[in-house]
Amino acid sequence: MKIGVISDTHGSLGGWEKSWEILKDSNIIIHCGDLFNHGPGNPIPEKYSPKELLNLFNNLKIPLLISKGNCDSEVDQTFLNIPMASPFLFYQINNFRFIVSHGHIFKNDEWLELGKRWEINFLISGHTHIPLLKKIENIIILNPGSPSIPKEKIPTCAMIDLEEGNIKIYNLLDQSIYQCENL
Repeated sequence: MKIGVISDTHGSLGGWEKSWEILKDSNIIIHCGDLFNHGPGNPIPEKYSPKELLNLFNNLKIPLLISKGNCDSEVDQTFLNIPMASPFLFYQINNFRFIVSHGHIFKNDEWLELGKRWEINFLISGHTHIPLLKKIENIIILNPGSPSIPKEKIPTCAMIDLEEGNIKIYNLLDQSIYQCENL
């Protein structure tokens, strides 16, 4: 099973299109929030088209799981035909347990303690626009970065491959592997 992971698209059709080259092979896609609005602290991203991105998400053939971000609104949910979970999304595939949150509510130590208490395998979040992949004890901590407004100038998204037993964060400028971790 392949699980695509993306966050912080902020209404950028261009960011989604770059990510789609990686995500199109997913069985499920997890979005960590901040889908459509760029927010007052961010620049308007490339190919900003929230309505077009909304239509794309609503017609996506791959299941999309979403954790609501700090820039996501009640109005967004009115038009989106996929529920946004808040403050986090819990998901289990086979023996793997996932908690997904945008990342603006939990502090790192609280997040890790929740993961330990619930025997979570993957703690996934966004919000920082900075990719992160590390393992603490038996918990994988993943932030796919942002394909639209990356803070480190490298647009990214991630893929978890449960069959191959690895997680990869991709540099979307050239689709190279930015970072990799084995399960």
